[in-house]
Amino acid sequence: MAIGTLLVEQGLISREQLSDAMAEQTSAGERLDRVLVRRGLVTREQILQTISTQFHLPVVDLDALDVDPAVLSSIPSRLVFRLHCIPIRREDSRLVVATSDPFDLAVLDELKLVTGCSIELALADEDDLRKFIRAHFGVGGDTLDAMTAGMDEAALDLAPAADEAEQAQEASVIKLVNDLLTEAITERATDVHIEPYEHELVVRYRIDGVLQRASVPAVINRFGAAIISRLKIMANLNIAEKRIPQDGRITFKARLPGRPPEEFDLRLSIIPMLFGEGVVLRVLNKSAVLMTLDQLGMPEWVIHRWTKLIDRPHGILLVTGPTGSGKSTTLYGSLNKIVSDEIKAITVEDPVEYHVPGVNQIQVNHKVGLDFAAGLRAILRHDPDVVMIGEIRDKETAETAIQASLTGHLVFSTLHTNDAPGAVTRLLDMGVEPFLVASSVEAIMAQRLVRRVCQACAAPFRPEPSEIPDEFVLPPSGMLVRGAGCRECRGTGYRGRVGIYELLELAEDTRDQIMHRTSAPAIAATARRGGRLRTLVEDGFAKAAAGSTTLAEVVRSLST
Repeated sequence: MAIGTLLVEQGLISREQLSDAMAEQTSAGERLDRVLVRRGLVTREQILQTISTQFHLPVVDLDALDVDPAVLSSIPSRLVFRLHCIPIRREDSRLVVATSDPFDLAVLDELKLVTGCSIELALADEDDLRKFIRAHFGVGGDTLDAMTAGMDEAALDLAPAADEAEQAQEASVIKLVNDLLTEAITERATDVHIEPYEHELVVRYRIDGVLQRASVPAVINRFGAAIISRLKIMANLNIAEKRIPQDGRITFKARLPGRPPEEFDLRLSIIPMLFGEGVVLRVLNKSAVLMTLDQLGMPEWVIHRWTKLIDRPHGILLVTGPTGSGKSTTLYGSLNKIVSDEIKAITVEDPVEYHVPGVNQIQVNHKVGLDFAAGLRAILRHDPDVVMIGEIRDKETAETAIQASLTGHLVFSTLHTNDAPGAVTRLLDMGVEPFLVASSVEAIMAQRLVRRVCQACAAPFRPEPSEIPDEFVLPPSGMLVRGAGCRECRGTGYRGRVGIYELLELAEDTRDQIMHRTSAPAIAATARRGGRLRTLVEDGFAKAAAGSTTLAEVVRSLST
């Protein structure tokens, strides 16, 4: 019986839904079960159980399996990747193979021919299977296996000495680099680090703000030079230049599982290291939907006050925090909320990370003298209502921004400080006069990003007294939430991130303190007494008490 008919008989889908899915299957050339899952009509687990019933095959949980390496090596890695199946158990001349696609009977014949065993199939979830293959055979393992086929150790040692430009253009190297980038994007990495050491090439992905080592075969270090040359070619850089740092950008189109092709902007930075060239790629999704302020994790009191602030006709609003704390995302969300046909907004950024509809965006170009200050002076002649400066880095930019705010413009910008009150002293340290800061800055928001507890494995627990900071107040239940670790979060207990915020609104008392160059802690104390400041620690603890994150994650974020 066809799987669609089985799903209808089980009451999981209607005949009309089946007909629509079959029509899409015909036009897309995709398997029916994948169409049904993509359309949200059934879950992967329901499909798996239905196929199990249809073919009388057992379902295996790959997370719970401890497969003997000798069994894994019974099928060449290039076949594992191509056929998308893995050997999990061997008994004499019988080999049990896990697959997510039992429909292709030609696979059985090929496996019998290669292994000399009789083949028995078991069913596994498609995503679990993909992750298992990556974990045990490495990203790009099939490509590397094909590249090294027939080469002995001596030949492998000579591989990097080949013409790198020619090697970088080979189809195998192109596929290997594409595999590494697609894997990073699939795992939601924001950065890819490729690091050469004396005897190995390490690839790491930054996921939810934390670096995690990618699973790549050890033989990849033989092709490190070719990989870097390929990236240089993609970014239109000089592949022969290895003595100085180089920066570039790559437009990369990736097709992620169950999604249409998407375009990603990769910012490439290459620096000469002791044992080769180190590479970092920042991953930006060009088609990403801009997040609204409430999606960022702002508490209601911050959203209420910040929304009023960004509606003001003039003044400076600053967002502070270290690199990677989500400052640009907050500013983009703010712009997206206020921009309309009645408001003209212009930005000066380095780099322009996302395209905001209805906003005129300028890319800084230091080679021709277009820095933040020069760009800001120029755009003021274009009669903007709202101006965004990517970052205030020096006195000239700060004073130009202040003059823009004093002449009737609303100015957004960022600073690198640890907290909101520290932004005031940072501006004064740049050499800006206190009366200019006091008269122009309306509010300062500091923020951090903390990892969100994985919803797939979140579970309540009672913390030990030693785990509770002095200032933290447990919920009435005495329980907190943490992730146990599952396949959705790669065993970390976290998936995704949420912001924690500190908003300081300036009033007459704090402006007077700025005029007298009062210290940041004194300004913070005054604002707290007036109910105009709630700290990052307080917001972080509130989110930990609500189960959005953990105490350990709040402490980690605020200690960096």
